[in-house]
Amino acid sequence: MLTRTGMRRIISVALACCQLAIAQKPGETPRQFELKAESPKFWEFFAKDAKLEKVAGGFGFTEGPVWDPHGFLYVSDEEKNKLSRLYPDGRLETVLEIADPDGSTLDGKGRLVTTASVLRAIIRVDPDGKYKVLADKYDGKKFNSPNDVILGPDGALYFTDPTLDLPKGEKQELPYQGVYRLGADGSVRLLTTELVQPNGLAFSPNGKRLYVDDTERQEIRMYDVGLNGELKNGRLFGNEKGRDGVPDGMRVDLKGNVFVTGPGGIWIWDPNGNHLGTILMPESTANLNWGDADYRTLYITASTSVYRLKTRTRGFLPGQDRMAK
Repeated sequence: MLTRTGMRRIISVALACCQLAIAQKPGETPRQFELKAESPKFWEFFAKDAKLEKVAGGFGFTEGPVWDPHGFLYVSDEEKNKLSRLYPDGRLETVLEIADPDGSTLDGKGRLVTTASVLRAIIRVDPDGKYKVLADKYDGKKFNSPNDVILGPDGALYFTDPTLDLPKGEKQELPYQGVYRLGADGSVRLLTTELVQPNGLAFSPNGKRLYVDDTERQEIRMYDVGLNGELKNGRLFGNEKGRDGVPDGMRVDLKGNVFVTGPGGIWIWDPNGNHLGTILMPESTANLNWGDADYRTLYITASTSVYRLKTRTRGFLPGQDRMAK
């Protein structure tokens, strides 16, 4: 049976696209893990006998994976309304109970920042579960439902604000779905309104490009980044058309390859927009992030479970100089 979050997201597919893939139909073959290469370069990322490990299951709908250097993963459960610490051995500790948490990041000081859809806000969460609202308005109007947030190369936070999780019964106050920059001084700057439903986002390692998903159009957009964080020359980077998934979470490795959730699992693109292959997942996949001490492991949030997959590459995390060399 579909959960409340699953049903809401499937309705969003029909009306304005969504984050959750279409449910498997009766009689269909269950989805299986597979590394599907579209180019020989795909095998530079994985051993051909690489195994997908399930870290934990029993979630409602997982999102927002963020590795903490203290040795655990923050993970959101949008259905059970919890933000938790997940340890590599599967142990789970609840940090905060809050309605519909979503994407998360660590700020430049290593503090957890997450999007809170029901609050329509960006919040910073302390280890004891107390939180502070960093921003919930632009130009005097409430955000729609902030979805994903990342640390930028300039130390600011960048986030997307689609209407995918706009709380039921509440009105959209801003007449667009934007991408924003939140400065250390609390200032909020609108960067672009050209996407229909902006979702996951990631900077290139040199900070000169910003990639942003448009979930409704099922495409990845690319922008040049100016000195003050302004976005220029928006253009198509890649399409992820198909069923059983949409563009959502996104990360890059140190060489600038782009890992994006999409139909079937996680699509891998080189910096020139060539689709190198896909990590086919047993569950619909919402997000991913780099983890473990060397940042060579992908932690993947997929519906009711969290998985990990060892890679041959190293993840890139803006501003985190403590990343293992």
